[in-house]
Amino acid sequence: MTSSELWTRETAERYDAGETEMSSAAVLGPTLDFLAELAGDGRALEFAIGTGRVGVPLRERGVPVAGIELSAHMAAVLRRKVDEATLPVAIGDMATTVVPGEFTLVYLVYNTISNLLTQDEQVECLRNAARHLAPRGRFVIELVVPPLRFLPPGQVAVPFDVSERHCGFDTFDLVEQVLVSHHFARDGDTGAYRRDNSRHRYAWPAELDLMARIAGLGLERRVADWDGTPFSQDSGKHVSVWRKPA
Repeated sequence: MTSSELWTRETAERYDAGETEMSSAAVLGPTLDFLAELAGDGRALEFAIGTGRVGVPLRERGVPVAGIELSAHMAAVLRRKVDEATLPVAIGDMATTVVPGEFTLVYLVYNTISNLLTQDEQVECLRNAARHLAPRGRFVIELVVPPLRFLPPGQVAVPFDVSERHCGFDTFDLVEQVLVSHHFARDGDTGAYRRDNSRHRYAWPAELDLMARIAGLGLERRVADWDGTPFSQDSGKHVSVWRKPA
């Protein structure tokens, strides 16, 4: 069994409402452009497809998409948007679950590889991506750069959002390379605050490059966002593309 925390029915039902900004045209447009170009005329496989925030509109662009999703509750929300014949989804973890066929693109967005809480599982995730890729196929990961430069000596928490409806901060275990993401969100109907937290294993870009080499993939490109901004030491996240040899 994967170490990933399992999304509940309650969380799945409110997920889309809490991600309206990430589902906006301004955010999704560059993401879909980037992925569609890499997929070309082939098929795409999304690891941890969730409720289909990316997979459904990518399919609407004409890219055949399949998905793997650990939470049956998240997949059930996706299924209300599109049927199984149009976008098939296998219930299972992204480190070991195998679906039929070859793909020109496998992708994993929105920091989701960090849901795997051990290095071994993250390595297996990249191996699983390589297993599904056709020769010259590509694997894409979107992931934050660990914000450890914001931690002065003795501090273990870094805020990432302070707004009227949401307060979020991460706490770090620097020995285990695990962070806990804490969220305090205000309910629009009652005004009460709801607290959630989730655990993640953070990884550096260079660590992922080594994992990719173990999986037989080579780094082709790394940028700071879906618009293609050059990656630098000040970038807060990266979009990395590894390619399978011919």
